[in-house]
Amino acid sequence: MNDRTTQTPEPWWKFGHVWLVIAGPCAVVVAGIVTAFIAMSSPDPVLTEDYYRRGVEINKALAQEKAMMPALQGRNHAATPTATPAR
Repeated sequence: MNDRTTQTPEPWWKFGHVWLVIAGPCAVVVAGIVTAFIAMSSPDPVLTEDYYRRGVEINKALAQEKAMMPALQGRNHAATPTATPAR
């Protein structure tokens, strides 16, 4: 009789390659569960009713600040002492 026919095959869990193939999807499932837990435990804040108006006010304030920028730079430059060149 042939030796191959008399040997019983090893169970699937004793092969390292099988665990390597199974580890990828298991890691994805665990990461998905962790992500779902984080998403459920800290939900995003709800926007206020006047979010658009507040955004417009912020943009107006930034535009006014940007319009004042040359004057502020000139004032700062005038206050900065200049070094006299060495002779």
